[in-house]
Amino acid sequence: MTFQVNHELDRSVAVGSGGVELFVYTYRPDTPVLESPKPYLHPVRTRGGALVSLFRPHDHVWHKGIAWSLPHVGEHNFWGGPTYVPGSAYVQLDNNGSAVHREMTTLEASGDRVEIGHTLDWSSQAGAPVIEERRSLTAVTLDEATWALLFGTTMTNVSGATLAFGSPTTKGRENAGYGGLFWRGPRSFTGGVVQSPAGAGGDELRGTRAEWFGFRGRHDETGGWSTIVMVDDAANPRHPPQWFARSEDFACLCPAPFFSEEVELPHGETLRFRYAVVVADGDRGEDGTALLAGQGRAALAREASA
Repeated sequence: MTFQVNHELDRSVAVGSGGVELFVYTYRPDTPVLESPKPYLHPVRTRGGALVSLFRPHDHVWHKGIAWSLPHVGEHNFWGGPTYVPGSAYVQLDNNGSAVHREMTTLEASGDRVEIGHTLDWSSQAGAPVIEERRSLTAVTLDEATWALLFGTTMTNVSGATLAFGSPTTKGRENAGYGGLFWRGPRSFTGGVVQSPAGAGGDELRGTRAEWFGFRGRHDETGGWSTIVMVDDAANPRHPPQWFARSEDFACLCPAPFFSEEVELPHGETLRFRYAVVVADGDRGEDGTALLAGQGRAALAREASA
């Protein structure tokens, strides 16, 4: 597969192949402050052109395709919307921070591989510095019906104090440990199949620890299926993570490193995470979904050794 790249300067990078736009990475969005502005990927499509992401759904307007979203970073909300406050549930506070693009450091396309790299400044709603980030996104071919996005982030605390990374669950809300690399699927995927290495299911798998999770969903109009698999790198903190996954109300996957326990990051120190997101046409079944996870794992290993 040969990739084509279209860079809309100071806005977004679109990557396509064979006449299909596989994804658009908007790195400088025009998101409202209350939705915690940050880069996101949408639309995301399979090689066959099936749309597998959802943008700004009415139930959670801060959900935007695939995004690195963190609800509790010290006192700051880099997720969007209200913040979970113990004893008060969700409260809209003046704490919706932003992750703002600073500089494009890499944009390279070489046949079956595209790499995007940039730096970001995370700041509080009042504009104070919180995190400096270096981010990379690499699109690679896996087979004729499958491609993968390799996502890497290096976050350095520049706030002047220790930051506690957590989730609504670490603040007291049961089984709501979302935060991290978050994928929101199409409306038609509601009621689809969530899969872990131990087998397929639904919302009851939320909170399970695993190296990878998958989601098998069906599209309106065509009746066809697509499969998404997210793979946690073995070097990530808290590997294997607990997973925030939903199917009954809407489709989502999130390997959540701060699901049930906070991670403290002192000033000047760094956290690193890497993931593979495998995007495939068709319902691969339980065995095929596990094979996709293996392909994602292998792609992470190749990228690490390159």
